[in-house]
Amino acid sequence: MKRGVNMKNTGLHHVSVLSGDIRKAYYFYHNILGMKLILKTVNQDDRNMYHLFFGDDTGRGGTEFTVFEMKGTRNKKFGTNSIERTMFLVPSEEAIHFWEKRLTEYNVLHYGIEVYNGKKILRFEDEDGQNLGFVYRENIDLSKMNPYNAPDIPEKYSILGIGDIYIRVRYTEATEKIIENYFGFSKYSEIVENNRKISLFRFDGSPFRHEIHIIEDRKAPLQELGVGGIHHISFGVEDISDLKILQEKLEYRNFQNLGIVDREFITSSYFREANDNLFEVATPLLKDRKEFPEQNKDFDEIPLFLPEFLEKERKEIEVNVNYKF
Repeated sequence: MKRGVNMKNTGLHHVSVLSGDIRKAYYFYHNILGMKLILKTVNQDDRNMYHLFFGDDTGRGGTEFTVFEMKGTRNKKFGTNSIERTMFLVPSEEAIHFWEKRLTEYNVLHYGIEVYNGKKILRFEDEDGQNLGFVYRENIDLSKMNPYNAPDIPEKYSILGIGDIYIRVRYTEATEKIIENYFGFSKYSEIVENNRKISLFRFDGSPFRHEIHIIEDRKAPLQELGVGGIHHISFGVEDISDLKILQEKLEYRNFQNLGIVDREFITSSYFREANDNLFEVATPLLKDRKEFPEQNKDFDEIPLFLPEFLEKERKEIEVNVNYKF
């Protein structure tokens, strides 16, 4: 392994979650939360499964939230060694109040405005029980943000991208070392909530100033992943050369990994960190916003995007992804 060679990290790239009904998920994230649909595609590892990408107006890394459809799959069971919650970044405390009112109007389960780590937050869930929330920061440069301007959401309240990720683990130090040494996050505080130690990490090399909060929990059983759970989080890098550096590190440390995978529109590497959570590392999205699907259409009116190597299977794929149990 080459010593002293560092990856060019860009913070968090995306979060990927599991849903039981892709049409309901599309309505929730696009129509209620006002996120832009970036891609309507399939899971390249299981082509019978829809895969939706949402993000800001440009679809850049740091804003992407992706949904896999897992029809007929059991719901997740709470536990430790899990990626537990996605907190979306909004521009201000005022925006938190806007979203509390909007979620109430749409009968979305939420927990009211709370104070956590000295800031107001709003936790809520989608129909699958996906753990979500809103967070803001005072020191965000809004001139570097490109929120999607949904028709019924004022831009000053729009989701900017991914804010914080909460991870619950048995052994904090093992996960800390990965996000510090591999991905450039720095520990800035440690708090206690509900008798649990939470280590707070921040990435300062991105306008989003992404945070990861590691909750230490050695008592809960291990999570059983299912619908309503987070499948993986992805960290961003600048190009494929960074993935090659990562691959050397993974092989040197004998981490379970899938190697470098070319998805056509991004290139990625996947590995299991020491607490068994799945981490992806991805290059920027290779699509321009003019190529994104037309917005505010019904789900079934939106064309299915397939990479070139899957086009020959289009008819079969379109039948299979729409199969009803």
